[in-house]
Amino acid sequence: MRAQSVVSAAGTSALLLAVSAAAEQAVFHPTSLNAPFVEQFSDAISDSRWVISRATKQTPVGDETFSYVGQWEVEEPEVYPGIPGDKGLVLKTKAAHHAISTLFPEPIDPKGKPLVVQYEVKLQKGLECGGAYIKLLTEGEGGFSAGEDYTDKTPFTIMFGPDKCGSTNKVHFIFRHQNPVTGEWEEKHLKNPPAPKITKTTALYTLIVNPDQTFEILINDESVKTGSLLEDFTPAVNPPKDIDDPEDFKPESWVDEAEIEDADATKPNDWDEDAPLMITDTAASKPSDWYEDEPEYIPDPEAEKPEEWDDEEDGDWIPPMVPNPKCEQGSGCGPWVQPKVKNPDYKGKWTVPKIPNPAYKGPWAPAQIPNPAYFQDLHPSDFTKIAGIGIELWTMTEDILFDNIFIGHDAAQAKKFADETFHVKKPIEREAEGSLEDEDLDHPSTLVDKIRLKVYEFLHLAGLDFASAVKQMPEVAAGLAAAAFTVLGMLLALFGLIGSAPTKVKQTATIKKTQTKAVVPVAPAGEEEKKALEDAGVEVPNPEVRKRATRSAKE
Repeated sequence: MRAQSVVSAAGTSALLLAVSAAAEQAVFHPTSLNAPFVEQFSDAISDSRWVISRATKQTPVGDETFSYVGQWEVEEPEVYPGIPGDKGLVLKTKAAHHAISTLFPEPIDPKGKPLVVQYEVKLQKGLECGGAYIKLLTEGEGGFSAGEDYTDKTPFTIMFGPDKCGSTNKVHFIFRHQNPVTGEWEEKHLKNPPAPKITKTTALYTLIVNPDQTFEILINDESVKTGSLLEDFTPAVNPPKDIDDPEDFKPESWVDEAEIEDADATKPNDWDEDAPLMITDTAASKPSDWYEDEPEYIPDPEAEKPEEWDDEEDGDWIPPMVPNPKCEQGSGCGPWVQPKVKNPDYKGKWTVPKIPNPAYKGPWAPAQIPNPAYFQDLHPSDFTKIAGIGIELWTMTEDILFDNIFIGHDAAQAKKFADETFHVKKPIEREAEGSLEDEDLDHPSTLVDKIRLKVYEFLHLAGLDFASAVKQMPEVAAGLAAAAFTVLGMLLALFGLIGSAPTKVKQTATIKKTQTKAVVPVAPAGEEEKKALEDAGVEVPNPEVRKRATRSAKE
């Protein structure tokens, strides 16, 4: 839907609502949603619940020890900023190990309920080699450590998010599952994971796990992967009922060769191993239209010696060679030779033929025995309790921003949170990036949302050059001007400055006030702005006409 039709359909009252909404979105406002865990990073790290790790980690290969020296900051994005005042947690150091975590006030128990994990990632400098995933930390497991002791060895329940390096380019979904028989923990990795969004604008990652063992991964609120915890992970949640007997070995007498050489076979007497594969076709004769005296290539008749060519320094100039056009008039040109054909007597090297092996017993396989570690868990979605969130990464690209983390049990609530955050900043970022398209204008689901986007675009342009904004978006300027004069007329009538005494009416709706003042050019402030509106073909309402119309309506 284009802006002209939006404004026409909405009318003056809708534009008033849009102006109010645009003023509200001019600054960041924390969400009022109540979920088990919501983080929007409003406070500096030192004043927040997040703790930077001071521990060390040991590499699995080489036993090298590294410290978590990577720096973290809570700040607004520097690349394609979205909502003013909206901050995020930013990984600041290139080619360094980073670790930060926070514990929940109360552990989250996913048993028997949906689990929704959602957060935003903004790769302000792309992602050359590194991850941008998060981990949900397991509660109460032996050796659990968080805060300043948080490391890559801290047990997690779920790991989710993008990872890119070399041939790796995927959105991880890994969950840890405990074998109830052996007590061992094992990571279950999603087969065929989706690819992440490697862009400098904000990307939204959502994971929904349902009690019926199904899951769904969404990127930017669009479904990219669905499946089952019981079928789409490796290794499988439930081990096989039977396994190979580790003490069973193939007998030495076992014959597993299906064919053997025929001991009675001999090479035929007429088998010529030296006969060539191709021989000269002696029956062929030179075509009558073959130009044997013509060369295949001739000097290019259109080529000219360059003016800067110096024969003494560069040598004799030789024009480039091109195919002889006369060769195309016949079967060919140049010396003619008889072609080659396949030798009918060719047989190649003789080999002993194979015959079925009379002693063949088939492929050998070890005997099957009951799996001592066998169990059947039909509800792996009953994850262990989650104690907190950790972000532990090594990356070659800095300035990775995390924001608007949601952990809860209601997918609809997560969607509403995304509408308040991601879907507000997305068109703003894409406009700054220069990739705002018509489809972005149609994304908002309500008429007010569509008007809000156009009003915000106008305000953004007006902040740079008001006259230019009016020329580029005259329909929005006209709507705002009409809305402003309507408000002015209502105020004048209310205080009795025009018409008869104000009539008391029942108030049915109010416009929400915002604490932040927004500079909104709702009407021309002077002759320059008025002239800009008129030059753009916008009719500026006459205040006297507005007064008469208001008085007539009251009478």
